[in-house]
Amino acid sequence: MVGPAIIVQSISTILLEIGCAAVVTSDGDIDITVGHESGDDVDDDIKSLHDDDHDTSEEAVKEVKEDPVQLSIFSHRFMGIAEQMGRTLARTAISVNMKERLDFSCALFTRDGGLVANAPHIPVHLGAMQAAVKFQVDYWNEEGREGIKEGEVLVSNHPQLAGGSHLPDITVITPVFHDGNIIFFTASRGHHADIGGIAPGSMPPHSTSLEDEGAMIVAFKLVRDGQFQERGITEILEAPGKLEGNSGTRNLRDNLSDLRAQVAANNSGIRLLQQLVYEYGLATVEAYMKFIQNNAEMSVRGMLRDFAAEHGNEAHAVDLMDDGTPIELTVSIDEDTGDATFDFTGTGPQVLGNHNAPPAVTYSAVIYSLRSLVGQDIPLNQGCLAPIHFVIPKFSLLNPSDDAGVVGGNVLTSQRVVDVVLKAFKACAASQGCMNNLTFGDRRFGYYETIAGGAGAGPTWEGRSGVHTHCTNTRITDPEILERRYPVLLRRFALREGSGGGGKRKGGDGVVREIEPLRPLVMSILSE
Repeated sequence: MVGPAIIVQSISTILLEIGCAAVVTSDGDIDITVGHESGDDVDDDIKSLHDDDHDTSEEAVKEVKEDPVQLSIFSHRFMGIAEQMGRTLARTAISVNMKERLDFSCALFTRDGGLVANAPHIPVHLGAMQAAVKFQVDYWNEEGREGIKEGEVLVSNHPQLAGGSHLPDITVITPVFHDGNIIFFTASRGHHADIGGIAPGSMPPHSTSLEDEGAMIVAFKLVRDGQFQERGITEILEAPGKLEGNSGTRNLRDNLSDLRAQVAANNSGIRLLQQLVYEYGLATVEAYMKFIQNNAEMSVRGMLRDFAAEHGNEAHAVDLMDDGTPIELTVSIDEDTGDATFDFTGTGPQVLGNHNAPPAVTYSAVIYSLRSLVGQDIPLNQGCLAPIHFVIPKFSLLNPSDDAGVVGGNVLTSQRVVDVVLKAFKACAASQGCMNNLTFGDRRFGYYETIAGGAGAGPTWEGRSGVHTHCTNTRITDPEILERRYPVLLRRFALREGSGGGGKRKGGDGVVREIEPLRPLVMSILSE
């Protein structure tokens, strides 16, 4: 017997994987030979199992009929693949920020860059990741460019030009090939604790331009012909040091190791997607990607129609940043179709500092909010945004110029956008309104963490205390690891009792965190 197969006995069940063979001996034992296949072997297996299912044309995909049970199975399989990518990344990364704090996200995308499924990692990454993947697909396939080939891996982080969130979030994108054609993409976005800039940790509170915030990558092939391009990416990461008053990355070793870990995470997703295609055929897998996106779209449309029926077809909300800059939103809903326009006209102009947020961050905040407002368990994917039309004025706080500082927009302004959306939909009170960012370091290293706060209360519940809310979802670094890896002492970490406010339903309390440096360090707080 050749795998894949399941052997069921009276007291055990054996899974025979691809490439393995089992023989029942004369004594009644099962002798299993374990195979070790290359990626090419797996691709051959895909062909052998589904010889009649190679037609990936639109007609072949349309012939697949949607089945509710299969829809649930595929939804969980796609989610499981993204989660396995995350486990691979956590195991193979070496930086505290990724290995311990889990400040990364992994997701699967269609051949044109549409988000299919993601693990429940960092919400602010996810809507922006779709923009990054779509940009790379369009960029490399433009006339005169070399396209995307097997054995290549793409990398970018530019917020305004390439669908990034802020420079420390580096996105690694790997194409999935079948019969010489791209069929899917896997991608991972990880926050690198230092990529250069004017302050250790690459989250400078006083940056006024993008070049103050670290290395910029619009489009670069991190892997070519299967070879990691260490020299090229090193030059990019060290480039900010050529600017006066600036520095290149302060921990190149961590950067390179974590980038390799992101590549490994993507490869684990590729293997699992190939297995899925092996089991069901390519047309079926692509069809269910579309069905899952359609399911999310219908759920969001239904929520919008229900809201319009109860509260009217227009909603409005405004909130102010600490400097007085407004974030204003008007939502207009078509009660018949469930389409909606999210109009941010009235939002203040871009600022000289770094609270500006690129459009991809606003997309992330909105897609997260819509997913939260839907009263059922659906995957977060591009279908959630299908009914939405955005109006974001150019050169506003939410659509700044290409060279504007944005490092705070991803971690501060994103939270305010969520608060405004949830306020417009009368869902709950505001949370702490930012991610409470702490960085410290010197010329040799940079450390970064986001500190928990209080969640907003709702009509029937009180806010949770001491938690990460909305667009952030990271861990706090374990005290022993913090003190062993860095020259600091954690003096106190406790709830700030009573800070959540009063009212019938109280907001969650914030926290107190006291850290004592054991040698001279540059410490920065980026907060509201």
